[in-house]
Amino acid sequence: MPHRPLALVLALGLALTATTACGNDPGDAGGRQQITVWLMKDSATEDFVSRFETSFEDDHPDLDLDIQVQEWNGIAQKVTSALAGTDPPDVIEVGNTQVAQYAASGGVTDLTDRRAELKGEDWIPGLAEPGAVDGRQYGIPFYAANRVVIYRTDLFQAAGVTPPKTRDEWLAATEQLDRGDAQGIYLPGQNWYVLAGFVWDEGGDLATRSGDRWSGSLNTPEALAGADFYRRLQALGDGPKDSDESRPQQTDVVAAGQVAQFIAVPGAAKLVEQANPELAGKLGFFPIPGKTAAAPGAVFTGGSDLIIPLASPRQEGAYEVVEALTGETWQVELAKAMNYVPNRTGLAGAVGDDPGAAAMAAAAVNGHATPNSPNWAAVEARNPIKEFLTEVLTGSDPGAAAAEADRVITRALNSDE
Repeated sequence: MPHRPLALVLALGLALTATTACGNDPGDAGGRQQITVWLMKDSATEDFVSRFETSFEDDHPDLDLDIQVQEWNGIAQKVTSALAGTDPPDVIEVGNTQVAQYAASGGVTDLTDRRAELKGEDWIPGLAEPGAVDGRQYGIPFYAANRVVIYRTDLFQAAGVTPPKTRDEWLAATEQLDRGDAQGIYLPGQNWYVLAGFVWDEGGDLATRSGDRWSGSLNTPEALAGADFYRRLQALGDGPKDSDESRPQQTDVVAAGQVAQFIAVPGAAKLVEQANPELAGKLGFFPIPGKTAAAPGAVFTGGSDLIIPLASPRQEGAYEVVEALTGETWQVELAKAMNYVPNRTGLAGAVGDDPGAAAMAAAAVNGHATPNSPNWAAVEARNPIKEFLTEVLTGSDPGAAAAEADRVITRALNSDE
């Protein structure tokens, strides 16, 4: 499923003009083959797209690019219809957690044999894993984004604390910051992406697969330990227990009050500063701490993959576009333009001059994705994980709440039975 909040926060460049017609023409009067590419709104700046198009066509004089920008709203049905048609676009950007859904249709080209030449051994796990279904690679990582801790440098300095490296240090520092009018952390009670990271750190998952059947796995020692850490951290602030980061918008809360830290993608700092210019220059970043200092905490990796529709008669031309967009040159350019994490761990140094992007890249090495089921969107639509968190935070029995959430998750993931 696409993660629109990430795209909205990260899109610091100019929005692109949306074009919805496919209009796939196999060639033009000059004999050049036209390659139609669907990119999502706010995934790249207008300048990036223009420069890429010019450079690509210079390097590939036999190909003509037609880059069309799509809206996230309603895109799943539009892509599904395109994959089922006879003249789809040649390359489509999709949310990384959507790949399994589209691959299940049988309409996506298998690019497993191209993985090595695309440097797949160095891809960020949170993008590579959802792009692979049953051991076959259908989605090629395009860009990544993940949450970090955004903190008030002045409040940390006044309290005599520094960015922590471990969970225990994080709890101790946050407790010290939670004094008087200041909140140690603003953590809404239903930020289930943050919970997922804590669960993964404990060795658990939101759901597991055995054969062809999926089962919710919140009622396990690992997931319950992750939920308990969430409870302890959330108590060191005044975040609501029954809503997520959008109700109220957490950047507005941070801008209006004495909040020492919150968890979001780095671009959220810009929104805080826009709402309260007095905080400009007072916000820093660090990766979510892990259980030990050896590695940062696990994070959900949002972002996009590129797929090639199987029905496209221009497979090689489409692959040339995918290879260019996911190669080193344009990955570095995109990361700098949009404050993204490049698709390869070896390119993390390319964003080192931006402290927010650098913290995000450091955390991305421990990135994960939601369970790779074509039915995961049904879980998010109902989202019993949010309700489970609220139950935990309000004193209900965690095991009983987890069992009920697992029941809903299991039913949704096996809806085809």
